[in-house]
Amino acid sequence: MPINNPLLKKFDTPFGVPPFDQVKVEHFMPAITEGIRLAKEEVAAIIANPEAPTFENSVVALERGGEMIGKASSILFNLNSAETSDALQEVTREASPLLSQHSNEIWQNEGLYNRVKKVYNQKGQLDLSGEEEILLEKTYKAFVRNGANLSDEQKKRFQEVSMELSQLTLKFGENVLAETNDYEKVITDESQLAGLPDSAKTMAKETAKKKDKADAWVFTLQAPSYIPFMENATNRELREELYKAYMSKANKGDERDNKEVVKKIVALRAEIASLLGYESYAAYVLEERMAGSSKQVNDFLGDLLDKAKPMAEKEVIEIREFAKKLDGLEDLQRWDWSFYSEKLKKEKYAIDDELLRPYFKLENVLNGVFETVSKLYGLTFKEQENIPVYHSDVTAYEVLNDKGEHEAIFYADFHPREGKRGGAWMTSYRSQEIVNGENIRPHVSIVCNFTPSTDDQPSLLTFNEVLTLFHEFGHALHGMLANTTYSSLSGTGVYWDFVELPSQIFENWCYEKECLDLFASHYQTGELIPQEYIDKLKASSTYHEAYATIRQVSFGYLDMGWYSVPLGEMTDKTADASQFEEEVMASTELFPKVPGTMMSTQFSHIFAGGYAAGYYSYKWAEVLDADAFSLFKENGIFDPETAQLFKNTVLSKGGSVHPADLYKQFRGREPKVDALLERAGLA
Repeated sequence: MPINNPLLKKFDTPFGVPPFDQVKVEHFMPAITEGIRLAKEEVAAIIANPEAPTFENSVVALERGGEMIGKASSILFNLNSAETSDALQEVTREASPLLSQHSNEIWQNEGLYNRVKKVYNQKGQLDLSGEEEILLEKTYKAFVRNGANLSDEQKKRFQEVSMELSQLTLKFGENVLAETNDYEKVITDESQLAGLPDSAKTMAKETAKKKDKADAWVFTLQAPSYIPFMENATNRELREELYKAYMSKANKGDERDNKEVVKKIVALRAEIASLLGYESYAAYVLEERMAGSSKQVNDFLGDLLDKAKPMAEKEVIEIREFAKKLDGLEDLQRWDWSFYSEKLKKEKYAIDDELLRPYFKLENVLNGVFETVSKLYGLTFKEQENIPVYHSDVTAYEVLNDKGEHEAIFYADFHPREGKRGGAWMTSYRSQEIVNGENIRPHVSIVCNFTPSTDDQPSLLTFNEVLTLFHEFGHALHGMLANTTYSSLSGTGVYWDFVELPSQIFENWCYEKECLDLFASHYQTGELIPQEYIDKLKASSTYHEAYATIRQVSFGYLDMGWYSVPLGEMTDKTADASQFEEEVMASTELFPKVPGTMMSTQFSHIFAGGYAAGYYSYKWAEVLDADAFSLFKENGIFDPETAQLFKNTVLSKGGSVHPADLYKQFRGREPKVDALLERAGLA
């Protein structure tokens, strides 16, 4: 075993962070195979323990195991999302089935299961804390939900399916990334840029330079390039071209087409559910969610649809009439929506992204986030140049608490590049836990795709990008402020329809003058954002909110549609993936279908991420966040007692207490939908 592999040793780095400056692609497989070997030895030792099974020697011993494999795989999969390459993708494809097989061997190990089961059956006689009870329950259920009670033949099939799924989900993500990276619209005639703001043109010129296309402007499917084009370009044919390119990702009938991948993923997940005795994969997933059942989710989405659709239809009619009046347009299409919606918004509220951008210089916004969490939770952030990072775009910070003590490590990675998948997310390289009395603090990262700087100006964010930064930072706080005993219950280790509460509630501060005054100053003059702009921001916050709600509901229906089909009905119902999608989303459609476009083939959340049968959780958590923020509004958005209460009941507890109980501890009652309906203008 090569001794110079940093993944095989204790990290000799500041705060024990990953040694990104030393890790090479060829280090991962040796570390993973050695990690699997060590983990097997740990499991064998638990089973061979001659003492009677106890919570400590069986449940906690299993919880604490697998340290090397956990470190190596977290770095591998995080880099595969944030800074991948052909070589790294190849290693990830090689490692995934091995890790899947190893996981199955643990959860289907009869000797290990019998020890945990004995402890579980005695739980009434054990003097366990609330957190210990939850860990015991979660561990026992993990065995059952991963096939511990299956026959040998069924276990073998479960393992085969799991390994195939690990490959298919990777393939799905690789196809979407490749499709996104490969598209470029090269424009050489400046007249075709009519309507575009200078910031969009400058960025397109910079992109052209990087791609060695002199005397041209290049637009891509990355959000900072695509969205300004769709909102501002007067050339309707080009908007149509970009829209169709964006919405046909991995749906072109070639080697990157994801339709068959989608069908296989869905069928294999349905088979897993069937093996375990569930009617559908959704039923299997929702057993471990606040919502509880497919019926509850569909009722929730249906209620939102009923409330929002009449208003959304009026919004579409309004835009249709506006486009006709403005440009004589008779046939409003999907690629026209953003363009005319943005124009009408500017007319109604005299506000748009380009008016606001100068007040949202990225560095200022980030400092504003830091100051906001300092006022709320007493945290400070110190940039640390001695902490290794995986790309020059990444900045590392040490996070200190209100006593000046070490709280966490925070990585920030903000701009698009070819090795990074689209979107924005929070992740962690090390979770918080308490071992032998030592509180091991977390290493947390947020990864985004914001408008980059150019030769002429710094990175100036749209207001939506500001919201995204606050959103992901809310997730980061959930990780950084964690304070539980066990890592699997720490930070974001909560029910999936509760995990968005810390992120979505933090977005609310962006609309408050008291918060905006901390960071929203003109990057050239230093002038604070005018009160009239804040008033317009608030007034426009419900603009086309019904349309946006229907869009989210449509994605929730699509997710639930795919994962609610029982295995026995799969072949008949999903034979034509495009037709299936069309039927499932029919009740939410506000425009005619565009041939060749498809959402499922690029829906990474539910096919390559963790949101399968869980996409509804964004809207579910909105009910919680609106209701929770109303308490801050009552007491003051920087009220220390309310902030401390939220930290103590939600942010620090992770999954150590049932989320419904945590919410009631914070709010003093069950959540009410009223605040969301009022905020969204749907009351």
